[in-house]
Amino acid sequence: MTMTKKKILIISGGVLLVLLITVGVILIVRGKKSGDTGGFETSEVINDKRQNTLRLAAGYRDVGEYDRALNLVDGLLIDNPDDEDAKILQLDVLSRDRRQGADNDELIQAQRQILEEQRRQNAMLSSQRTAANQASTAETEAAAERRAAAEAEAARKKAQDEELAKVSRELQEKMRKVNELVADSKAKLASDDLAGANRIFSDARKAMPEGQSRFESQKLSDMADAYYDYGSARPNTASGREALTKSQELAGEAVVKDASQALPHHVLGKIARDAKQNDTAVTEFREATRLDSNNYLYPYELGRSLFVARRFQEARDSFQATVKLNPNFEPAWYNLGGTMRQLNRQDDALSAYRQAVAIKDDFIPAHREIGRILQNKGDFKGAIDAFSKVLHYSPNDYSALCEIGIAHSQAGNYSQAETFFDRALAINSSDAQTNYNMAVVKLELKKNTEAINYAKKAVDSNQTNAVYLYTLGLACEVSGANDVAITAYKNAASLDSKYLRPRINLGSLYLSAGNYKEAVRYLNEAYAVEASNFEVNNNLGAVYAKQENWSYSIVHYERALSAKHNDPTVQLNLARAYAGAGDLEKAQNSYVSLLRLSPDNWDAMFELGMTCVTLGKSNDAKRYLHDLISRNPNYSGKAEAERILRTL
Repeated sequence: MTMTKKKILIISGGVLLVLLITVGVILIVRGKKSGDTGGFETSEVINDKRQNTLRLAAGYRDVGEYDRALNLVDGLLIDNPDDEDAKILQLDVLSRDRRQGADNDELIQAQRQILEEQRRQNAMLSSQRTAANQASTAETEAAAERRAAAEAEAARKKAQDEELAKVSRELQEKMRKVNELVADSKAKLASDDLAGANRIFSDARKAMPEGQSRFESQKLSDMADAYYDYGSARPNTASGREALTKSQELAGEAVVKDASQALPHHVLGKIARDAKQNDTAVTEFREATRLDSNNYLYPYELGRSLFVARRFQEARDSFQATVKLNPNFEPAWYNLGGTMRQLNRQDDALSAYRQAVAIKDDFIPAHREIGRILQNKGDFKGAIDAFSKVLHYSPNDYSALCEIGIAHSQAGNYSQAETFFDRALAINSSDAQTNYNMAVVKLELKKNTEAINYAKKAVDSNQTNAVYLYTLGLACEVSGANDVAITAYKNAASLDSKYLRPRINLGSLYLSAGNYKEAVRYLNEAYAVEASNFEVNNNLGAVYAKQENWSYSIVHYERALSAKHNDPTVQLNLARAYAGAGDLEKAQNSYVSLLRLSPDNWDAMFELGMTCVTLGKSNDAKRYLHDLISRNPNYSGKAEAERILRTL
């Protein structure tokens, strides 16, 4: 994404007059913000009068004539209170009017886009935050899975009790004895007595009634599951490894005893999953799901393994099967949301995450993902509400503090963003990303010295991040420390050969300082990266105009105009460049085109009249100069216009 901090250079209105009457050229530099002129046009033009009024108002806004711009916009809104283009332009003019006199506003305008660019790069991808998020998600899901496993075990016990009731009394007694021993063995595991559990289960096996393969498979499966739970809780211990080996052996034996049992396949799937043998895990979970289509935990585990295998369509189907079996199982909704995001179905993902928090309001990971989706959709208020939910349940959640700060910043709530970034930095004062984000916000709040301090901290923590260095340069430039800014911009440019912003700013600074050679160097580097860039071409047009290299100036102004067809500033610059090159016919045409866009551009009207004088088109000259004087009797060049008229 190309960030926008524009220093558009405009040739002074006195150029043509001096060129025609004496010799020499005068150039001045002025700022112009992103989105100026033409940014409020729509494809559905109501009529030429309305469109020209919008352009004229935008032109007044560009040169700081805010009262005149507002008068025109107010007229449009009186005619049509629902004119959205006029409303947007009105708000923009009012905003600029309030900030009039702040010479560095065009520098700060870039921060909204800088923040968004860097947020997409790595704002929330530091290992610390990612680990915290994963831990939070795992803890939430594990609790729900324990509940699900307990429910499944209760259902199995009920089914087995029903089967038990159907056999003879003698067989019932033998089976009850085995059940008691299995229960005692599980109790030993729960009290961390693996040896005791092994002894009791050995007794249970000896007590198994003959010829009851289904019953024996069920008990082997139950113990395989219990050994798995014990071993997976302590995988790095000798006892844990022994239990996991025992679990795998018993599950395999259970399958041999009765191939219709789903639980042993589930256990084998979990063992394979933990060993990162994902293909085996998918196979075992799929078989468990086939054998018991009513246990919602089986398609859930299958979905997770399919997700790891990046088989997202199949994972989606499995999670949807899970929530169909149990609509109140919030981890399945959460994982369905993650799968939908991978399938680029953001609205479906959002719906799934909202289902998860509707079931469990303190499901922090789901609130976090809701916030991220809404933030990406531009719903900053919704994102702020979601991140606020995270902070309600976990006030010191570092990731949420950072992300809600970004959302507030994107929404223009800079004071609130400042507060949340401050809270985050109180937890981790050295985090480069958060220091950078705070620098951006400080610039928006015009706390420029503080912005420099935070930008320095970001750079100190990560000296290879070009965006951090660029922002340090920007903060220094805003504060008037141009030498330091130049150093920072150069370092940023050296780190990223494709980074436009530092090169454009270096070109502007060197141009302002009269160092045209360096200005051309950095602007040409930017041009090599993006030859169609409006700002690069307009600034190159200006620097070549400074050097009176009119042919190069014209080339770049024409390219700038190709990028923004209806930009009156570029049209004026191009007209003056044509005049400087002596191509007065093209100059005349450009002035005429400009006046169609901005009928009250008095300097353009005066210069057009003077161009016509030089071309020997006296009648046209009279018409333009008379029109100028009659429409703007207070024009600063009125006396000169009257003098010229007397000679015609």
